[in-house]
This record gives sequence, C-alpha cells and structure tokens, in this order.
Amino acid sequence: MTSPEPAEPAGDLPAVAPQLRALRRQAALTLEAAAREAGLSPAHLSRLETGQRQPSLPMLLTLARTYGTTVSELLGERVPEQDAVVRSAGMEPIRAGGWTYWQAGASGRAMQALRVRVPYGSQGDIVRVHPGEEWLHVLKGRLRLRLGDATHRLAAGDSAHFDSLTPHRIAAEDQDGVDLLFVHTLLQSPTAALCLGPVTGDTP
Repeated sequence: MTSPEPAEPAGDLPAVAPQLRALRRQAALTLEAAAREAGLSPAHLSRLETGQRQPSLPMLLTLARTYGTTVSELLGERVPEQDAVVRSAGMEPIRAGGWTYWQAGASGRAMQALRVRVPYGSQGDIVRVHPGEEWLHVLKGRLRLRLGDATHRLAAGDSAHFDSLTPHRIAAEDQDGVDLLFVHTLLQSPTAALCLGPVTGDTP
C-alpha cells in the first residue's frame, strides 16, 4: 500500500530531479522497484524525477534510505573529503549506560567503528534488536554474548559477526570488565538507543 502523495509546492527545496534518476540507476533499481521501496506510486516518483513535483523533507529521507545515500547527496551538495586516518588524540570518550565508547572510524560512513569498554554488571539485561550487521573483537577480558537462545563466551582474540536483527545481549564475564573493538552498519546509535530495554526472567 502506498502512502498519500500530496502535491508539494515547487521551490521549497533545491531542484533534486537531476539527482534522483541518477541515484536510482546507480542503486540498480527500476522506477517500479524504487517506488515500491519508498512507498510511492511509479507515476509520482516519475514526476519527482522529471521536476514536475518537489519532494517533502520526509520523502527525501525515505528516498535517501532507499538509494543508500544521504539527503545532502540527493540535493546535489558536495560532501567534503573525509580523512581516512583517525588519530587516538582525537578519540574523545563518550559514556552512556555504564559503557565507554571511543570513535575509531570516520563519521558519515556506511559503517561505524568503536572501541568500547564494558564494565562488569552493566547493561547485561538489555536486549538489542536493530537492522544491520555487527562485528566485534575482544581486545581484553572475557565477554558473554547472547545471540537468540544461544550463549557464547569469548576470550581476548575471539571475534563474532552476526545479523543484528538477532536479539543479542553483551556483558562482561569477569569483574575486571572487557574491552572490545566494535563495527556495525548504520543506522543505529552507539549509546544503545535502539534496544528493547531490560527483559524479565533469567539473565544468560
């Protein structure tokens, strides 16, 4: 079922028609497939691509997700080149929910890399479920990882790579906590905003 498609007044946003068709083709999507993914009719998407309609901001966000890009690129804005190197001096710690995070990769990428410190007893009862993939590597300590109904114990040097739609919990196994290198695909929050919250019953 497609969403309502009210007429948008021209001139509210920069002309995006030249970008829309190019980005759709770059994503290897037909007009019909792209319209279906975005919840539009093919006729409406065609009018956007030919400049007969201007998309609203929510529609731009939807199209950006559909094409795996950003609203800035849809608007034809140039994104400055990003430095490939992240220096340790620029890694400011962020603390949330008892965990400490250091950004280990450049922002604005399709993946986010973090170094994470997980103290013992923090967030062990939080179940996370979100789109994307996660990869983690234990740098120091021992980790208890619950994936669905299975519990895994990882030591320093061990890694895990999983679909993050699988319900998962992460906890330090020992009193000294655990240090991780953590990579995930966006969109999600490094501060555990996308989680189901505490669950009842036995913890792993």
